[in-house]
Amino acid sequence: MVQLDIQISIITINYNGLKDTCELIETLPLEDVSLEVIVVDNASKENEAAIIEQRFPQITVIRSDKNLGFAGGNNLGIKAAHGKYLFFINNDTLLRPQTSDLRPLINRLESSPKIGAVCPKIRFAWGDNPIQFAGYTPLSPVTMRNRAIGFGETDHGQYDTAHLTPYAHGAAMMVKREVIEKSGLMPECYFLYYEELDWSMMIRRAGYDIWYEPAVTIFHKESKATGQDSPLRTYYITRNRLLFVKRNINGIERILSYIYIIGIVGLKDILKTMLRCRLDLTKATNKGIFDFINS
Repeated sequence: MVQLDIQISIITINYNGLKDTCELIETLPLEDVSLEVIVVDNASKENEAAIIEQRFPQITVIRSDKNLGFAGGNNLGIKAAHGKYLFFINNDTLLRPQTSDLRPLINRLESSPKIGAVCPKIRFAWGDNPIQFAGYTPLSPVTMRNRAIGFGETDHGQYDTAHLTPYAHGAAMMVKREVIEKSGLMPECYFLYYEELDWSMMIRRAGYDIWYEPAVTIFHKESKATGQDSPLRTYYITRNRLLFVKRNINGIERILSYIYIIGIVGLKDILKTMLRCRLDLTKATNKGIFDFINS
């Protein structure tokens, strides 16, 4: 039976991240009866879902027998959610007492029927909490490059004005249920990386805007070392950048983008990793390109 009194469904994905997930849950306003928390365990090696359920009996825990990736896990959460607004948040993030009120995000969504999704300000949880995200610049249709506004800057309030952003940030985004019903679930073809960018494109094609709302701040534990040298990351970034082009860029710009990503970026990455004797990264780049071509 649908719980009509639930206004916000908070959805987070756990994958071998019990400590982070529990620390996040402890910062959430669980006493708010208009809010529900859904944790999707994406086939962690241990049965972390059972531990989370035991520690926090007031939340909903779903254990998947298969790692469905970022989008697949969130889609499981969407199907179980009852809220009018769905708040997707990384399990390695924290709310702090002064930022635990999510009402400003709802207020932004309710301020216009055209606004379909909203993201808070995101700051890193280390050091002096530099900014990670205060909106995005548009992706170049050829190079697929863009930047996160304010990245690495000390927060002096210079990005405290709400504004449109072309894409939502996957670490924290709130979406109206009606928008998901119109635009569709998160695209599961990516598994890791680029899902939220593609979903943002789907939301915008459905006729909605995406906003950045700095009245709420989320703190992200993501390390300064972003794992650039991970073969897994290298593979999915290479493959998914091309997949994003295929799904969202048309005409001559699509061809130029393929040429740039494969012929310039891909070749440069292969040469660099070979010179560094990182053949694991060379193989990951090659596999990403060839798996895309053969898909």
